[in-house]
Amino acid sequence: MRMDLLHEWIGRGLYAVAWLIGRLPLGVQRTLGGFIGSVTYRLNRRPTRVARRNLQMVEPGLSPDEVERRVEQILRATGSNAMETLRIWTRPRADNLALVREVHGDALLRSASAEGRGVILSAPHYGNWELLIEYLASREPFSLVYRVPEKHFGDVFLRLARGGENVQLVPAEANAMRPLFRALKAGETVGITPDQQPKQGGGEFAPFFGHQALTLSLIPKLAARSGAPVVFGYAEPCPGGFAIHFEPSPDTIADDDLAVATAAMNERVEAIARRDMSHYLWTYKRFSRRPPGSGETNPYRPDCY
Repeated sequence: MRMDLLHEWIGRGLYAVAWLIGRLPLGVQRTLGGFIGSVTYRLNRRPTRVARRNLQMVEPGLSPDEVERRVEQILRATGSNAMETLRIWTRPRADNLALVREVHGDALLRSASAEGRGVILSAPHYGNWELLIEYLASREPFSLVYRVPEKHFGDVFLRLARGGENVQLVPAEANAMRPLFRALKAGETVGITPDQQPKQGGGEFAPFFGHQALTLSLIPKLAARSGAPVVFGYAEPCPGGFAIHFEPSPDTIADDDLAVATAAMNERVEAIARRDMSHYLWTYKRFSRRPPGSGETNPYRPDCY
């Protein structure tokens, strides 16, 4: 009990620090985040090494100088995104929605919702997905699948940051399907990141930027069993705020063959990431698990740990 109370206070303390940073003007936050990212790059910290290895894998034709230029861009964009996220986590929803400068594909989202079977929102780690959550929750109840942090104080922090009105947090666990089915049956929207590497047994290996990547199978399974349409969404940075985009999913994303479905899903995520590679989460070890029997080793060892 005493340890739980300590974690509660740590989580709330971290949120208070985030709240202070969130008061800064957007331009200052982006500049500060870019500076922190640049310093992280020059110190060659682990996120830098992971981004470098990812870029070498997905764009092998780049010269060493071009790789370094791109890696610094990625780290600067990642730093800016982190500062923007602190703002979104700690400001009233009305303030966050004021950052939305453009919305593309809104008719697609409305049409999908009008089918009455709920909507599965596939939100890749591109741009600021936290603003996307705020935008969707401002329209209707929104269930968000999230990975519970290992430390309890991290979960306390995330529930404070994301637990706004109309947001239902669903831990990414074995029984996650049940609350998601209930939400879809009620005609609501559920949000899932399609590009987070699942635990072994929770996905299928599928092509992604020319490499086999263990890919979450929850979205295809949920789409096939519920009949709910899948819409891809992301919030892309633009001057003074963000442009929100909604795009259709491939027809095969609900295919009974999970290899076909996950490959189609990854193809769409890759297309979104290629809009501006610096805004995708390349500091994540996306390819650490390798296909059984392939003879491949973890490409991030030992330099990225």
